[in-house]
Amino acid sequence: MTAPVFLVESLVGVAPGGAVTLDGPEGRHAVSVRRLQQGEEIVLTDGRGRGAAGAVVSTEGKDRLVVEVRECREEPEPSPRITVVQALPKGDRGELAVETMTETGVDAVVPWSAARCITQWKGERGVKSLAKWRATAREAGKQSRRLRFPEVAETSTTKQVAALLAAADFTAVLHEEGAQPLATAELPTAGSIVLVVGPEGGVSPEELAVFAEAGAKPYRLGRSVLRTSTAGTAATALLLGRTGRWS
Repeated sequence: MTAPVFLVESLVGVAPGGAVTLDGPEGRHAVSVRRLQQGEEIVLTDGRGRGAAGAVVSTEGKDRLVVEVRECREEPEPSPRITVVQALPKGDRGELAVETMTETGVDAVVPWSAARCITQWKGERGVKSLAKWRATAREAGKQSRRLRFPEVAETSTTKQVAALLAAADFTAVLHEEGAQPLATAELPTAGSIVLVVGPEGGVSPEELAVFAEAGAKPYRLGRSVLRTSTAGTAATALLLGRTGRWS
Protein backbone atom coordinates (compact mmCIF):
# COMPACT_ATOMS: atom_id res chain seq x y z
CA MET A 1 0.00 0.00 0.00
CA THR A 2 1.36 3.43 -0.93
CA ALA A 3 2.13 5.98 1.76
CA PRO A 4 -0.63 8.42 2.76
CA VAL A 5 -0.45 12.00 1.46
CA PHE A 6 -0.83 15.12 3.58
CA LEU A 7 -1.01 18.73 2.49
CA VAL A 8 1.44 21.39 3.68
CA GLU A 9 1.56 25.08 2.87
CA SER A 10 5.01 25.03 1.28
CA LEU A 11 7.97 22.73 0.62
CA VAL A 12 10.36 25.47 -0.47
CA GLY A 13 13.82 24.78 0.90
CA VAL A 14 13.03 21.21 1.94
CA ALA A 15 15.74 18.70 1.02
CA PRO A 16 16.60 15.04 1.73
CA GLY A 17 17.91 14.65 5.27
CA GLY A 18 15.90 17.57 6.56
CA ALA A 19 12.89 17.53 8.87
CA VAL A 20 9.39 18.88 8.29
CA THR A 21 6.78 19.44 10.99
CA LEU A 22 3.17 18.60 10.14
CA ASP A 23 0.64 20.28 12.44
CA GLY A 24 -2.77 21.94 12.36
CA PRO A 25 -5.75 20.03 10.89
CA GLU A 26 -3.47 17.85 8.72
CA GLY A 27 -1.30 17.00 11.72
CA ARG A 28 -4.39 16.13 13.77
CA HIS A 29 -5.65 13.85 11.02
CA ALA A 30 -2.26 12.12 10.78
CA VAL A 31 -1.82 11.66 14.54
CA SER A 32 -5.36 11.25 15.90
CA VAL A 33 -7.23 9.72 12.94
CA ARG A 34 -4.63 7.80 10.94
CA ARG A 35 -2.61 7.16 14.14
CA LEU A 36 0.71 7.25 12.31
CA GLN A 37 3.62 6.01 14.38
CA GLN A 38 7.39 6.43 14.35
CA GLY A 39 8.93 4.77 11.30
CA GLU A 40 5.81 4.83 9.11
CA GLU A 41 6.12 6.17 5.58
CA ILE A 42 4.41 9.44 4.65
CA VAL A 43 4.28 11.85 1.71
CA LEU A 44 3.90 15.61 2.07
CA THR A 45 2.79 17.82 -0.82
CA ASP A 46 2.00 21.45 -1.45
CA GLY A 47 -0.69 20.40 -3.94
CA ARG A 48 1.14 22.34 -6.65
CA GLY A 49 3.47 19.60 -7.87
CA ARG A 50 6.07 19.39 -5.10
CA GLY A 51 6.33 16.39 -2.81
CA ALA A 52 8.55 15.09 -0.04
CA ALA A 53 8.59 11.42 0.95
CA GLY A 54 9.94 10.29 4.28
CA ALA A 55 9.23 8.62 7.58
CA VAL A 56 7.71 9.77 10.85
CA VAL A 57 10.42 10.30 13.46
CA SER A 58 8.23 11.54 16.32
CA THR A 59 4.72 12.61 17.29
CA GLU A 60 3.72 15.28 19.79
CA GLY A 61 0.32 15.50 21.41
CA LYS A 62 -2.71 14.97 19.21
CA ASP A 63 -1.89 17.14 16.22
CA ARG A 64 1.81 17.32 15.52
CA LEU A 65 4.43 15.03 13.99
CA VAL A 66 7.90 15.38 12.56
CA VAL A 67 8.92 13.80 9.25
CA GLU A 68 12.48 13.04 8.16
CA VAL A 69 12.64 13.66 4.43
CA ARG A 70 14.28 10.97 2.33
CA GLU A 71 13.29 12.00 -1.19
CA CYS A 72 11.97 15.14 -2.87
CA ARG A 73 9.84 14.97 -5.98
CA GLU A 74 8.58 17.50 -8.48
CA GLU A 75 5.72 16.67 -10.80
CA PRO A 76 5.84 18.67 -14.04
CA GLU A 77 2.87 20.58 -15.40
CA PRO A 78 0.64 18.08 -17.25
CA SER A 79 0.44 18.30 -21.03
CA PRO A 80 -1.98 18.60 -22.59
CA ARG A 81 -3.81 20.21 -19.69
CA ILE A 82 -7.42 19.05 -19.30
CA THR A 83 -10.09 21.40 -17.95
CA VAL A 84 -13.72 20.42 -17.45
CA VAL A 85 -16.39 23.11 -17.40
CA GLN A 86 -18.97 21.52 -15.13
CA ALA A 87 -22.56 22.80 -15.11
CA LEU A 88 -23.92 23.00 -11.57
CA PRO A 89 -25.73 19.74 -10.70
CA LYS A 90 -28.43 19.51 -8.08
CA GLY A 91 -27.81 18.21 -4.56
CA ASP A 92 -24.43 16.77 -3.73
CA ARG A 93 -23.76 15.46 -7.22
CA GLY A 94 -21.40 18.37 -7.83
CA GLU A 95 -19.06 17.13 -5.14
CA LEU A 96 -19.34 13.63 -6.61
CA ALA A 97 -18.31 14.96 -10.02
CA VAL A 98 -15.34 16.86 -8.59
CA GLU A 99 -14.25 13.88 -6.52
CA THR A 100 -14.25 11.35 -9.36
CA MET A 101 -12.71 13.76 -11.88
CA THR A 102 -9.92 14.50 -9.40
CA GLU A 103 -9.28 10.81 -8.79
CA THR A 104 -9.20 10.24 -12.55
CA GLY A 105 -6.71 13.04 -13.23
CA VAL A 106 -8.45 16.24 -14.35
CA ASP A 107 -6.30 19.37 -14.06
CA ALA A 108 -8.94 22.05 -13.54
CA VAL A 109 -12.67 22.33 -12.94
CA VAL A 110 -14.73 25.39 -13.83
CA PRO A 111 -18.21 25.59 -12.24
CA TRP A 112 -20.67 26.84 -14.84
CA SER A 113 -23.99 28.51 -14.15
CA ALA A 114 -25.80 27.24 -17.24
CA ALA A 115 -29.26 28.44 -18.29
CA ARG A 116 -30.92 25.11 -17.50
CA CYS A 117 -29.21 24.49 -14.16
CA ILE A 118 -31.75 23.76 -11.45
CA THR A 119 -29.17 24.81 -8.88
CA GLN A 120 -27.86 28.38 -8.93
CA TRP A 121 -25.03 29.63 -6.73
CA LYS A 122 -25.94 33.02 -5.34
CA GLY A 123 -24.73 34.95 -2.31
CA GLU A 124 -23.67 32.97 0.73
CA ARG A 125 -24.87 29.71 -0.79
CA GLY A 126 -22.51 30.18 -3.70
CA VAL A 127 -19.57 30.87 -1.42
CA LYS A 128 -20.26 27.72 0.63
CA SER A 129 -20.83 25.55 -2.42
CA LEU A 130 -17.58 26.64 -4.06
CA ALA A 131 -15.73 25.98 -0.80
CA LYS A 132 -17.19 22.44 -0.76
CA TRP A 133 -16.00 21.78 -4.31
CA ARG A 134 -12.51 23.00 -3.46
CA ALA A 135 -12.38 20.94 -0.26
CA THR A 136 -13.56 17.89 -2.22
CA ALA A 137 -10.80 18.38 -4.81
CA ARG A 138 -8.23 18.72 -2.04
CA GLU A 139 -9.31 15.59 -0.18
CA ALA A 140 -9.68 13.55 -3.37
CA GLY A 141 -6.23 14.71 -4.46
CA LYS A 142 -4.73 13.38 -1.24
CA GLN A 143 -6.73 10.15 -1.41
CA SER A 144 -5.57 9.47 -4.98
CA ARG A 145 -1.93 10.21 -4.05
CA ARG A 146 -1.61 13.24 -6.33
CA LEU A 147 1.10 15.85 -5.89
CA ARG A 148 -0.68 18.39 -8.09
CA PHE A 149 -4.31 19.00 -7.14
CA PRO A 150 -6.83 20.31 -9.67
CA GLU A 151 -7.73 23.97 -9.56
CA VAL A 152 -11.40 24.77 -8.94
CA ALA A 153 -12.12 28.16 -10.45
CA GLU A 154 -14.73 30.75 -9.57
CA THR A 155 -18.20 30.21 -11.03
CA SER A 156 -18.33 31.23 -14.69
CA THR A 157 -21.07 32.61 -16.88
CA THR A 158 -21.67 31.35 -20.41
CA LYS A 159 -19.78 34.35 -21.79
CA GLN A 160 -16.78 33.60 -19.57
CA VAL A 161 -16.85 29.92 -20.60
CA ALA A 162 -16.85 30.98 -24.26
CA ALA A 163 -13.72 33.07 -23.67
CA LEU A 164 -12.03 30.06 -22.07
CA LEU A 165 -12.97 27.89 -25.04
CA ALA A 166 -11.66 30.43 -27.54
CA ALA A 167 -8.21 30.34 -25.93
CA ALA A 168 -7.89 26.52 -25.82
CA ASP A 169 -6.12 24.23 -28.29
CA PHE A 170 -9.00 21.74 -28.40
CA THR A 171 -12.56 22.17 -27.20
CA ALA A 172 -15.64 19.98 -27.04
CA VAL A 173 -19.17 20.31 -25.78
CA LEU A 174 -20.35 16.88 -24.64
CA HIS A 175 -23.73 16.35 -26.27
CA GLU A 176 -25.71 13.20 -27.04
CA GLU A 177 -26.52 14.56 -30.51
CA GLY A 178 -22.93 15.35 -31.41
CA ALA A 179 -22.08 14.26 -34.95
CA GLN A 180 -18.58 13.04 -34.06
CA PRO A 181 -17.51 10.76 -31.19
CA LEU A 182 -14.92 12.19 -28.82
CA ALA A 183 -13.02 8.92 -29.22
CA THR A 184 -12.10 9.84 -32.82
CA ALA A 185 -11.46 13.57 -32.42
CA GLU A 186 -8.04 14.88 -33.44
CA LEU A 187 -6.33 15.92 -30.22
CA PRO A 188 -3.30 18.13 -29.56
CA THR A 189 -0.16 16.62 -28.07
CA ALA A 190 0.40 19.70 -25.90
CA GLY A 191 -1.39 22.86 -24.84
CA SER A 192 -4.87 22.84 -23.36
CA ILE A 193 -8.09 20.86 -23.77
CA VAL A 194 -11.40 22.19 -22.48
CA LEU A 195 -14.54 20.06 -22.20
CA VAL A 196 -18.01 21.40 -21.44
CA VAL A 197 -20.46 19.26 -19.47
CA GLY A 198 -24.02 20.54 -19.50
CA PRO A 199 -26.68 20.37 -16.78
CA GLU A 200 -29.41 17.75 -16.33
CA GLY A 201 -31.63 19.72 -18.70
CA GLY A 202 -28.95 19.87 -21.36
CA VAL A 203 -27.07 22.69 -23.05
CA SER A 204 -29.51 25.18 -24.55
CA PRO A 205 -29.47 25.97 -28.31
CA GLU A 206 -28.41 29.52 -27.46
CA GLU A 207 -25.45 28.27 -25.43
CA LEU A 208 -24.45 25.85 -28.19
CA ALA A 209 -24.45 28.76 -30.61
CA VAL A 210 -22.25 30.88 -28.33
CA PHE A 211 -19.81 28.01 -27.87
CA ALA A 212 -19.77 27.31 -31.61
CA GLU A 213 -18.70 30.90 -32.23
CA ALA A 214 -15.83 30.25 -29.82
CA GLY A 215 -14.80 27.19 -31.85
CA ALA A 216 -16.31 24.43 -29.69
CA LYS A 217 -18.25 21.69 -31.51
CA PRO A 218 -20.57 19.10 -29.91
CA TYR A 219 -19.13 15.62 -29.47
CA ARG A 220 -20.76 12.48 -28.16
CA LEU A 221 -19.18 10.03 -25.73
CA GLY A 222 -21.03 6.85 -26.59
CA ARG A 223 -24.45 5.31 -27.13
CA SER A 224 -25.63 5.80 -23.57
CA VAL A 225 -26.43 9.21 -22.10
CA LEU A 226 -24.40 9.91 -18.97
CA ARG A 227 -25.51 12.06 -16.09
CA THR A 228 -23.88 15.44 -15.68
CA SER A 229 -22.04 14.17 -12.60
CA THR A 230 -20.36 11.29 -14.47
CA ALA A 231 -19.84 12.61 -18.01
CA GLY A 232 -16.79 14.70 -17.10
CA THR A 233 -15.08 11.74 -15.45
CA ALA A 234 -15.71 9.45 -18.42
CA ALA A 235 -14.47 12.07 -20.90
CA THR A 236 -11.37 12.84 -18.82
CA ALA A 237 -10.47 9.14 -18.67
CA LEU A 238 -10.91 8.83 -22.42
CA LEU A 239 -8.64 11.80 -23.13
CA LEU A 240 -5.98 10.76 -20.61
CA GLY A 241 -5.72 7.46 -22.45
CA ARG A 242 -5.76 8.95 -25.93
CA THR A 243 -3.20 11.68 -25.23
CA GLY A 244 -0.72 9.25 -23.70
CA ARG A 245 -0.90 10.68 -20.20
CA TRP A 246 -1.98 7.26 -18.94
CA SER A 247 0.71 5.40 -20.85
